[in-house]
Amino acid sequence: MRRWGTERKPVSVRTIYGLTIVGMLLTIAAVCFFLYQMTGDKRIPLLGILIAVSGFAWVNVFMWIMSKRLTLFTDDICQVLDRMINGDTGLEWSDDSETLFARINHRLMRLYEILRESRQQAAEERQKIQTLVSDISHQVKTPVSNLRVVTDTLLTKSVTEQEREEFIRGISMQTDKLDFLFQALIKTSRLESGAICLEKKDGLVYDTLAQAISGIVYSAEKKQIDVTIDCPEQLHVFHDRKWTAEALYNLLDNAVKYTEKGGAVTVSVKQWEMYVKIDVSDTGKGIAESRQASVFRRFYREEEVHDKPGVGIGLYLTREIIMRQGGYVKVVSEIGRGSTFSVFMPRR
Repeated sequence: MRRWGTERKPVSVRTIYGLTIVGMLLTIAAVCFFLYQMTGDKRIPLLGILIAVSGFAWVNVFMWIMSKRLTLFTDDICQVLDRMINGDTGLEWSDDSETLFARINHRLMRLYEILRESRQQAAEERQKIQTLVSDISHQVKTPVSNLRVVTDTLLTKSVTEQEREEFIRGISMQTDKLDFLFQALIKTSRLESGAICLEKKDGLVYDTLAQAISGIVYSAEKKQIDVTIDCPEQLHVFHDRKWTAEALYNLLDNAVKYTEKGGAVTVSVKQWEMYVKIDVSDTGKGIAESRQASVFRRFYREEEVHDKPGVGIGLYLTREIIMRQGGYVKVVSEIGRGSTFSVFMPRR
């Protein structure tokens, strides 16, 4: 609903100029009339005319100066805006003088920095999305190609019952790989987007570790890998039990996966002053020092382990889970002598 008196129309410079002249002339005329009535001196009207003419002249000089200053002011503002539009990174803050331009320029620079940061964040997000799409397509390409080859073979060629079983087993393996990839992506996406909030509660490290180890017992027994645990049963730490178990499971799963048959995986937990340190050590092939920083990247896998199951997202997910609880993960490894992944969880 429209309300009267709530809209204000801007007053033009010409209107202000006209009102100033009229007000000045009326004031001079009133003063001269009053003085003439008081004294009767006939020179007063002439004096009033001279004052009016000089006042008119000075008002014009003042307006001309203000017009020039306003023109320079608007030119400076437009120049700054044009440089901002063109993405000029050489813009500098104005001095701390109390001029109107300095104050406006200061606010424009703040706005420009905010917009530039937003533009940079948007560019980084686009780059992340492009990288993620590229990584996903790379991971999906191989199992999809394998599925296409197997299904084409089953549809176009006659095969024996044994070959059919092998093909079906291969389809099942590739389907499991795709399912694992999608589940890992869902977990990562929900974690990164904040859809999942980690809730740290006081709990026993032993219970969380037992939950993680239960997921690798079968695979360890199958490869005759000896798993030993050294953890104080009454050691408490503030953590999200479910997601911390997920993170530890990823480390244990990798340890079993990359350890040869008959090897060993050792888990040791130590209480420090501010952290609880959980070491997961294996007797696997080890990781070259030049690659140790890369193993926590999403979808990273070394060339020589592409025959092993996995998509290269477990360590990335582990690091994200631990970091979001205020901890960190590091790795110490040597080629031919195994690896030790250390998880540091803050005690509170």
